[in-house]
Amino acid sequence: MSDQRDTGLMYGLNEKIPTVPALFTAIQHMLASIVGVITPPLIIGSTLGLNQYLPYLISMSLFASGLGTFLQAGRFFSIGAGMICLQGTSFAFLGVIISGGLLLKGQGAAPEQMLAMIFGCNLVASVIPLLVSRFIHLFSRLLTPLVTGTVIVLIGISLIKVSITDWAGGFGAADFGSPKNLGIGALTLMVIVLMNCSRSPWLRLSGIVTGIIAGSVVAWLTGSFHPQFSFNGSWLAVPMPFRFGIGFNMSVFIPIALVALISIIETVGDLTANCMLSKQPVEGPEFEQRIRGGILGDGVSCLLAAVFSSFPNTTFAQNNGVIQMTQVASRYAGFWIGGLFVLLGLLPGFSHAIEQLPNPVLGGATLVMFGNVVAAGIRIMTREPIDSRGMLIIAIAFGVGLGIEAQPDVIKQLPAFARTLLQSAITSGGILAILLNLILPRSRGKKAIPVTAASPETAALSGEKHV
Repeated sequence: MSDQRDTGLMYGLNEKIPTVPALFTAIQHMLASIVGVITPPLIIGSTLGLNQYLPYLISMSLFASGLGTFLQAGRFFSIGAGMICLQGTSFAFLGVIISGGLLLKGQGAAPEQMLAMIFGCNLVASVIPLLVSRFIHLFSRLLTPLVTGTVIVLIGISLIKVSITDWAGGFGAADFGSPKNLGIGALTLMVIVLMNCSRSPWLRLSGIVTGIIAGSVVAWLTGSFHPQFSFNGSWLAVPMPFRFGIGFNMSVFIPIALVALISIIETVGDLTANCMLSKQPVEGPEFEQRIRGGILGDGVSCLLAAVFSSFPNTTFAQNNGVIQMTQVASRYAGFWIGGLFVLLGLLPGFSHAIEQLPNPVLGGATLVMFGNVVAAGIRIMTREPIDSRGMLIIAIAFGVGLGIEAQPDVIKQLPAFARTLLQSAITSGGILAILLNLILPRSRGKKAIPVTAASPETAALSGEKHV
């Protein structure tokens, strides 16, 4: 139990975790992330008219997420970060995949031809993070705590937008923002907070699950939740490599490749936050190896996703909030999380049940976790004193990134590739933070202050309770 004693975590990074708490941890990570995993294939499939393939696409998204999460936790042959890095279908690729699919559809491509070309382009694009991981030392000047912290905050803010929309009832809901929806979400959040404030490790460990159950029961009692226990589809989804064949289209590939390169910034931010929450160094050779392995794991995960007819994966930020809430950082829990997602992918009936959870319940449960992502980013940004140069970088990155996300039409007349790069706060703010960090002159004589995630200063900032 040395990890627990030294770090204050309930289960440290390399500490083996018993079956029951491992299962509870896996369920909470799954509940926090499953909507994010299945939403991109739902949006892509419905937009491109691929409804007949949706059940299979959703199942394979869960299956590929499980494989990638298992790989990241295991760190086999230096592939993976060796942490709980939940892999999920990336929202960053939504725009370029839908645009590419509509282009192919306009050229007369049949649904299976469309999918073959999309997955073929994804397969080739997965090589990009594989190559970048080999030269990560060259990116050390780009990915400073100021830059990665800024990106993490932007990630968290973007996720909070999704969370608050769910809390109000979900996008397009007839009763959006109704007092009933807000009350159900608030109840879910209140239960999670109360459980997390408990001195009992078991109550804290089960806080998210308990909150979701309590919120779902109240939603059912008030007539807002009508679970359907019948399932008309097949109860077994058999993964088939290259089920739709393989194709390639350069016009579709180029935007996907650009987003693949940009999404590495988001991955580095998520991995840095994960290191901090897991009480691991966020500087030095060990940190660099984890980042290299994590990016490599992302690339292999994307490759596996393309092989099994799933859209590109990335390291999710959601699970960082769960680590913060449960204080379980054991990478052995990552094996359980990966196994659970693989099981859900093979048995679509279970994911059908999870999909039915009321949106306000999910919104209330995820809000505190996504808020934790923002807090983690702020902690990383402030690891060393922020001078006027740093304030300027943060101000411009936040201003432009959040401004474009609030008013996306501001870039609608730019070329397509520019719109692809700048369409989200994460990419536009992240690119600006990197460029400004390289261009703006540094103060003379300023030295970075080495602080590890396990340092007393960081622990004091986190406000964490020791078990």
